[in-house]
Amino acid sequence: MDTMIRLEQLLESLKTVREHTAKAVEDMPAESLDFRPVADVMTFREIARHILDAGHGLAGMLLSGEENFAAPNFRERLKAYMVNLPPDAGQAQLAEALRESMQQRTAELAAQPASFFEHIITRFDGQRVTRMELVQMLKEHEMTHRSQMFLYLRLNGVVPSTTRERLARQAAK
Repeated sequence: MDTMIRLEQLLESLKTVREHTAKAVEDMPAESLDFRPVADVMTFREIARHILDAGHGLAGMLLSGEENFAAPNFRERLKAYMVNLPPDAGQAQLAEALRESMQQRTAELAAQPASFFEHIITRFDGQRVTRMELVQMLKEHEMTHRSQMFLYLRLNGVVPSTTRERLARQAAK
């Protein structure tokens, strides 16, 4: 059985995930962007920024032809591919950067030949994976952190966009 991941569907799914991440940023009350439920975790804003930096940075490294993400200077190299956005960026600026980053990177990835995605690279944890598998990991990474953002929204009395959309579909039946 062929268990191939299809690039077009993966990129469309990435866009959907990112849109809901951007909506979460817009939905969080401005005065709560620096909310954290306990002292030793990232704030809502820091999580959003981490999603932006990791997604844009790792995709940028991948597109530039980097093959070894496990090298000792990985974090320094990653910085060269991050979005130039101030750490205290507000809702509108952060949401816009999240959307623009995803549009840019998915267009760049879509322009690559199939052979690009079959190529084996070394992930930052030392695992050998295809470039396609790294793109899938980027989606999984964002969904993990977006779940944190959704929990922070709930703790601030906000219903996440995915739930609002599901409830609207149910009500329309």
